[in-house]
Amino acid sequence: MRPVRIFAAATAVVLATALTACSALASGDQGAGGSAAAEGGIGSLSIVVPAEPGGGWDQTGRAMQAAAQTEGLVPSASVTNVGGAGGTVGLANIANSNDPYTLLVMGLVMVGAVETNQSQARIEDTTPIARLTEEQEIIVVPAGSPYETIDDLVEDIKANGKGVTITGGSAGGTDHILAAMLLKAAGVPSADVATTLNYVAYSGGGESLAALLGNNVDAGISGVGEYAEQVQAGTLRALAVSGAERDPALPDVPTLTEAGYDVELTNWRGVVAPGSIDDEQRAALTELVTSLARSQTWQSTLEERGWSDAFLAGDEFDAYLTENISEVQSVLQDIGLVQ
Repeated sequence: MRPVRIFAAATAVVLATALTACSALASGDQGAGGSAAAEGGIGSLSIVVPAEPGGGWDQTGRAMQAAAQTEGLVPSASVTNVGGAGGTVGLANIANSNDPYTLLVMGLVMVGAVETNQSQARIEDTTPIARLTEEQEIIVVPAGSPYETIDDLVEDIKANGKGVTITGGSAGGTDHILAAMLLKAAGVPSADVATTLNYVAYSGGGESLAALLGNNVDAGISGVGEYAEQVQAGTLRALAVSGAERDPALPDVPTLTEAGYDVELTNWRGVVAPGSIDDEQRAALTELVTSLARSQTWQSTLEERGWSDAFLAGDEFDAYLTENISEVQSVLQDIGLVQ
């Protein structure tokens, strides 16, 4: 059996604001984009970040902007933040944008948000361009926990169900998905996952960390970067990481597959374009993002920020994304968050 691989309702006011922002963005760049298309190149690149400034998607979008301009890949590149509803407000903007040379930063979190928010705009309405980065998940327990291994934790959950609490990010997000995948891989039937898993969702890593350090929960799941410092300091014990190989930041922590669980998961980020672009425009954007991902500026950014290179472009990314969406839908149904 092959490993399961997943690489993680806006208000009317928010939606109206977002649509206005996107409309202005598109109309402002339409002339440059049209001229560039006629000349066989991209004159101006618009990057839409479907979140407020400061988070991972925003950091990715602004790093792309800097690399594209530093490397001279485009004459100009702009970033516009359109936050709301797990990125689905920004998704609604991009799906039918009139500017062909627009990229939306997105990733596994958005795949889940589309389902849990019952978004009318869907990722399938866009044109996949490339996957860029990924981060492994890590499962931890307080330093004084009786769980010495991932087997100890899993067996206790199977025996005591909701008597064991696991904390992480938002419901239906990457952390929640991993918890459900782990139980399924441990032999819990799909129909029983929702009634077995006691998942305590927090909006930020600081809250989940406080719950762990205060021994208010039994285990926690987050990105490696969120807990690595506490693991290294000895205040948390790492049981497993979720990638195909051990994480360089914590080389002594085994992967879930090494521990015998047929699960791999990474929280990935990538970019998509409007669904209305033609083959020539898609090829131009794919070539641009490929050049960006191979550039020294981008490679230096990956190293500085601790991002793992997960580049996948064109038809391969299209196929990967299609499978990813299907897998996430299945897991969220098991959790009981979608029908």
